Amino acid sequence: MMNLDTALLDCRRMSESDRLTVASGHSIQELMEKAGSAVAREIMNRWTSRPVTVLCGPGNNGGDGFVAARRLSEAGWPVRLALLGSRGALKNEVALAAQQWLGQVEPLETGVLKDAQLIVDAVFGAGLTRALDGEVLETLSTASKMGIPLVAVDVPSGLMGDTGEVLGAVVAVLTVTYTRKKPGHLLLPGRDLCGEVVVADIGTPLSVIESVAPNTFENNPKLWISALPKAKSGGNKYTRGHALIYGGYPITGASRMAALGAARAGAGLTTIAVPQTALAIYAGALTSIMVHPLMDAGDFDRMMEDTRFTAFLIGPGTGVGEETRRRAVAILKTKRPVLLDADALTSFQTDPLALDAAIAGPCVLTPHEGEFRRLFDFKGDKLTRARMAAKRSRAILVLKGNDTVIAAPDGRAIINSNAPSTLATAGSGDVLSGIILGLLAQGVDPFFASAAGVWMHGAAADEFGPGLIAEDLPDLLPGVLQKLFRLR
Repeated sequence: MMNLDTALLDCRRMSESDRLTVASGHSIQELMEKAGSAVAREIMNRWTSRPVTVLCGPGNNGGDGFVAARRLSEAGWPVRLALLGSRGALKNEVALAAQQWLGQVEPLETGVLKDAQLIVDAVFGAGLTRALDGEVLETLSTASKMGIPLVAVDVPSGLMGDTGEVLGAVVAVLTVTYTRKKPGHLLLPGRDLCGEVVVADIGTPLSVIESVAPNTFENNPKLWISALPKAKSGGNKYTRGHALIYGGYPITGASRMAALGAARAGAGLTTIAVPQTALAIYAGALTSIMVHPLMDAGDFDRMMEDTRFTAFLIGPGTGVGEETRRRAVAILKTKRPVLLDADALTSFQTDPLALDAAIAGPCVLTPHEGEFRRLFDFKGDKLTRARMAAKRSRAILVLKGNDTVIAAPDGRAIINSNAPSTLATAGSGDVLSGIILGLLAQGVDPFFASAAGVWMHGAAADEFGPGLIAEDLPDLLPGVLQKLFRLR
């Protein structure tokens, strides 16, 4: 079972969890009171008293805004409240929250921004499906241009909670959401608009979260730490797995960096199979990594029959073409864990379904967006596309980027959020493939190996900071692993 602490709730599941929470004995009014109070509390934890304008919509998000405004006013803050629509049109719990606000209610328009030093955006929540327009768009845009710090309730208005798509939203410095984050808090471009994200507990029981069956999670060691292999006192290099990489020529750096990633991730042995002409280049640059020259046409096939190899990688630096494709198919026929990256993926661009047909065992595909488009014609948001590709290919799909999505054929998905922008450097993806390979070689489940590899890759880059190049990453992994093992 996946760790529910890291679960992400899409809008449908969040709505259902609210319904079940009410059914368990909590009133909607109670949940709204806790939600609005949480917004006020987080604001008071970060700022001293100052003029604040609260922008409210007609739905439950607006109700949260009324509560937040009341709590701030009770604490002595000068609060101005503006409402989209009329107060008389408010219904149910939102109307009750509005009744408890004793101050003036003004129309939502740009004039309410005058003298404001802080804005609370409680207009629309995560379920909005249309672009902002009219006074809402003008008011939020004006606040952004004026540089007034904005605190968003649930999500910045105009950000789609399920996809991260931006429909007129502006940047918030703080977003206060409830129970669990939503995918849109992590997926780009939405993530860049949320600022600091705080998840407030409003009383939703853990049993309710479990009952809505979340299938999307934020990448976190809690998900896979128990699966992470650790060297045992009675073990040896053979029991820690043997990773095999097909090395390219004349481009050799990509597979060498992948090999170092695999070794640092814990593989007991790592071998690169290379064309005979490239032997001197590889052997001269590597010491602990074994280099196997391919002497004749059958040498590679004989290596595939060697059951001592526990996981394979093909793609980095191999070149795009029929030879790479043929070798990829041969590797996939072993039915042992395989990772296909870079050129190995692009080699199937003229017949993507041939790749699907060749996948016979545990497999991980690690495309960036360009490689993804060459193999899959799915449309939609990143999370949806990754899921559809994983289902079609029956492989673990790692759709790379600052918001990498790891998707499994059964519909589970993990969104990574710890990757710094410094990873946008040549070769970093090769190291990532190597890290995942090293975990696969040690017998880690491919879904968790992929998630762990992506997280470790980000943690290593974050540890280094500015100036990172791909060659730095493998040597940073021991420090990352040491910290992870302390969590077990």
